[in-house]
Amino acid sequence: MKKNILFILLACLIVMPSCQRIKKQDVLLLYPNWAEGIAITNLAQIILEEKGYTVTIKRLELGPIYASLSRGDADVCMDTWLPNTHKDYWTRYGNKIDILGTTFDDGITGLVVPTYVDINSIEELNANKDKFNGKIYGIASGAGIYRTTEDAIKEYNLELTQISSSETSMITALKKAIAHKEWVVITGWKPHFMWAEYDLKPLKDPKNIYPKDEIKIIARKGFSTDKPELAKFFTNFSMDEKMLNELMSDVLKDNDPTIGARLFYNKHKELLQSWVVEKETAKQL
Repeated sequence: MKKNILFILLACLIVMPSCQRIKKQDVLLLYPNWAEGIAITNLAQIILEEKGYTVTIKRLELGPIYASLSRGDADVCMDTWLPNTHKDYWTRYGNKIDILGTTFDDGITGLVVPTYVDINSIEELNANKDKFNGKIYGIASGAGIYRTTEDAIKEYNLELTQISSSETSMITALKKAIAHKEWVVITGWKPHFMWAEYDLKPLKDPKNIYPKDEIKIIARKGFSTDKPELAKFFTNFSMDEKMLNELMSDVLKDNDPTIGARLFYNKHKELLQSWVVEKETAKQL
């Protein structure tokens, strides 16, 4: 009897392919070490894995992300700021990369201070440089906002120096200054959890050095053809500021971002799963 059962199973695997479990397509997601990038990428992984996909996520600096996608070494990045903040990267790699969709359509960057700081414009920084200890706290030098801030320093003839660090270190400096009611200026952007956690204001930028952007989802060339159902999911993936801030706040609740992303997923499961297109449906798109 056992031999008969074993024979039937072997025959099913060898002779009848329909008996085999069809493995859904995998996707490799790259993301920068920024609050919104961490949050949306971990959420995407959860959404897709709930549908049976195998998803790998990998954190990289921005330059290697663009380079990897241009070579076809990875599939998707969900956190690129275009057309302005990442203009240099797009100029270099854009002809080898496709845009799938828009995660967020109202992105801003600029210089940010706590609301108790008694200035309202970038043009007022020099007159108060001593109160800021001559520093602008920024993020990694490879980031687009770092380079834009260097442009702002030149255009406004600022007598302050941008301090390159990680996003975490910048927020730590902000938090420490606020605790002591000290003056501090940082490079900031929306969406970001900082706006929900602290009372902040962007400094006016009369020279328009910091233009508005959209957070775009980009992919290697050919991804939409190879994996149309996954491409459609990323096209559907879009959030307003309230929703994105909620996601980032949930992710902040634990050192493991998957815990917060799972919490958010459970609250919005019906909507999030509606973004996933089944394979047969995708072929008709």
